This record gives sequence, structure tokens and C-alpha cells, in this order.
Amino acid sequence: MKVLVIGRGGREHAIVRQFSRSSAVERVYAAPGNDGMETEAELVAIDEMDFSALADFVEANEINFTFVGPEQPLAEGIVDFFHERNLLIFGPSKAAAQIEGSKAFAKELMKKYEIPTAAYETFTEAEPAIAFIRKHGAPIVIKADGLAAGKGVVVAMTEGEAIAAVTDMLEDAKFGSSGSKVVIEEFLAGEEFSFMSFVQDGGIYPMPISQDHKRAYDGDRGPNTGGMGAYSPVPQIPESVVSETFERIVQPAVEAMQKEGTPFNGILYAGIILTEDGPKVIEFNARFGDPETQVVLPRMASDFAEFIHAILGGGDYSLEWDERAILGVVVASEGYPGAVEKGHALPDLSELQGVEITHAGTKREKNGFVGNGGRVLLVSAAGTSIQDAQENVYKQLGRLQWNQFFFRSDIGWRAKQS
Repeated sequence: MKVLVIGRGGREHAIVRQFSRSSAVERVYAAPGNDGMETEAELVAIDEMDFSALADFVEANEINFTFVGPEQPLAEGIVDFFHERNLLIFGPSKAAAQIEGSKAFAKELMKKYEIPTAAYETFTEAEPAIAFIRKHGAPIVIKADGLAAGKGVVVAMTEGEAIAAVTDMLEDAKFGSSGSKVVIEEFLAGEEFSFMSFVQDGGIYPMPISQDHKRAYDGDRGPNTGGMGAYSPVPQIPESVVSETFERIVQPAVEAMQKEGTPFNGILYAGIILTEDGPKVIEFNARFGDPETQVVLPRMASDFAEFIHAILGGGDYSLEWDERAILGVVVASEGYPGAVEKGHALPDLSELQGVEITHAGTKREKNGFVGNGGRVLLVSAAGTSIQDAQENVYKQLGRLQWNQFFFRSDIGWRAKQS
């Protein structure tokens, strides 16, 4: 079969790679993809938001199904558009994608269906929001209501930080219309993990859990980023907690979306924190997490393409997962998550041995790859344990000089302490 993957980042490279390993797949296309995917996919120069051109390409090339990676085309209704053209596509409708596209929608859904999450209030004006912050104090969490490329969440440890975040979003329009409404939540303490599931027509296929590291620097310090590394499994989270999360959060959320008339298909990502009162939802996303995808998908022992094709066709499928641990470390451009300079040469990546390189913000030049974004690539390795995988990754990263780039040296430290 032929498969089209929409997107251009590290998450999409991981998806492309998994499809390329399928014995059922003749060809994988990536639109628009990135230069690092060239050995595993045929790149198609069509933007993710050009729905008409994408659908035309699918029809002209007799693509069996399309898989959407990023949140923006989902939020703008690409799945609805493809369905109108009678094209097979995996992902949520525009209405269902609100579970990520609007923090307020998600919080109201959880409140109505008693899905455990942090207490919250929603604001569209700065003055009452600031008054709320002064009343409740810090730490406190400020979230832009809409999509903000993983950067619209501020975990404010002081009232000053919280007020500055609200001012940035509501008065200075730092995130444009995405920040015209904010959700302010109580701060929850505990161990975080990511619980992703494939969902189709009410059927839920959970994936192994993972944990990512959001802060830019070692010791979980510095600004929040889109994620500086991840690992799976998460040994410090008991299996009983995973089961509880499925029963009290994931399954009720899928059922709630059906009851609301917005049935959810696609990847349901639940960002979870294990509090003293049990697991609670930090956020829902309507697609794979990045960088969690890069450490979870490679653990799939089943044929990825056969699985997606089967459930899209209304069939059932029994997924199998590898017991190995996988840990991945993001290499980012200096300055990330702020402004970065593009065009700096990366070291010779062919010198890395026994690891997988997943490209995100890279570009191929005559003499090799150069940085072309904030998060440039992810280097991952498998192992018998998180510690084993961690040693394998950092041994290889240490072989090269990463001038103009940086990475955290402690990805997986929480697992190591367990």
C-alpha cells in the first residue's frame, strides 16, 4: 500500500520511519517532510495547510490512507475536508480536535464528566485574571486557550511571573488569537507522564506510557520548551496507576466526546500528573506528542501500517509492544526556545553508532546537515533498562562536537532515581 504522512518535524519523521518498516507498505510519502526523511520517504512539496493540493495528490497517486502529524491542520479541519472527498485519513474532526485546540473546551468537558484535573478559571481580560492570581498566589499555571506550538503554558513560581504571563497573552497578544483567552489553573505537584492512545470508532488502543522533559536545562531548570528528550517505559509509575488512568481518564474522555456529538478518532494524548489524590489531567492533545512519539512508536512490535489500515476499515487489531526501553535526547540550536540562528553546520552524524537519528529542524547542504530550527534532531537508543539506553545515547553524543547546539545531559534522571 501507499501512505501519506502530513508534517515536517521529528514526530513525523518517527511516523514515516515506522511506516517504512512495514512489509505491507510499498511507498511512504511525506508532505512536506524534511531533508532527514529522504531515505525513508518520498518528499512532496505541499504545505500541511494546503488541503486541496494534498487531497489532489492523494487521488492522483492512489494513496491508501493519510496520517496527520501536527495539530494545526487537524484544528483547521483537514480530516473533514478529506472525508468530503471520500479519502481515508486517520485523525480527529475539526470539532473533536477542540480537545487540544481550546483549553477551555477541554476543561469544561472534564468538569462536566468528572474527569480528574486541576481546578481552574477562564479569563478574557487581564484585570480580573490578575486579581485571581493575587487572590490564589503562586505557584500557579497560566495557559493560552488556543494552539501555541507547545509554548503557551507558563508554570509561574511567583505572582510576578504569573502576572507577566497574563499580560503577555491578554494585553500584548504574544500568541495572537490563541492567547485571547487564558485558562488559569491550580499548580499540581507530582510525577508527570504521557499516556497516548489510538482511537477509532470508540475502540481504544493504549500505547506504553512515556515521560518527556519540558525544561530547557539540566535539573529541570530554565524555560518550558516543546520537549528536550523522552523515554519509555516509565518505571517509577506503577502499572496500577496506568490502569487507573485508562479507567478514570482515557476511556471516560472518549465516551464523553461521543456523548457530546464530537466523537474522537485519531491519537488521544493525555498529559497526566500523579498527585497525592491519584492521576489528574494536565492537558489533552489530539495528536502524537513530540518527542514522546520518537521513543514510543519504535517499541511497537506489530505492523504499524496494517494496524492503521485495519482500524480505518472498521476492523479490530491486537497490538503488541516490545519490552525494550528507549531513551531519546533532543539536540537544539543555541538560544532555543527563544530566537535561534539557522544555518550552523552539524557534526558528521554518520559517526554516531547504534542509535537512531530523528530529524526535525535540519536542512541538507552540500557538506552535510545544518540547523534549520529550534529543536534540530533527536538521538535515541534502545536498552534493557532506561539506564542502559541512557548510557548508550550519551556515549554516542559525547563522541561529537556540537558547536552552536546544546542538549540536556540528564534525560531519564527521574527514572534513574526510582
